[in-house]
Amino acid sequence: MEQDEHTTAPAPLLRDVLPQLSAELVTLLEEEGERDLALCAHDLRPLADCGCGDDFCRSFRTAPHPPGTPSGPGHRNVALFPARGHLIDVVHGRIMFVEVLDRPELRPALRAALTGGGGPR
Repeated sequence: MEQDEHTTAPAPLLRDVLPQLSAELVTLLEEEGERDLALCAHDLRPLADCGCGDDFCRSFRTAPHPPGTPSGPGHRNVALFPARGHLIDVVHGRIMFVEVLDRPELRPALRAALTGGGGPR
């Protein structure tokens, strides 16, 4: 569910609801030479789940994709190599989507963040 800035508080920061995942993303991006994206990753806000409904998926959008993406001009994926997988979807230098698979322990905090319930601090 996307937040409306005029009627509700902004979505919580990923670093507040899932600090370990946030730190892991920053570290992995730095290791891949993606310093600018690592700086941006520190301030990601999960806005909506991917909507696939797969039980193993914890992927989330951090921004709406502009028309013509994700495979249009300005789009690229950044493959990261964590102990368990994710892939960053980047459009025009902005992280738009974080793919997180096979990490069931993230479900409660992500669900709470996406429904406005916050998460662990």
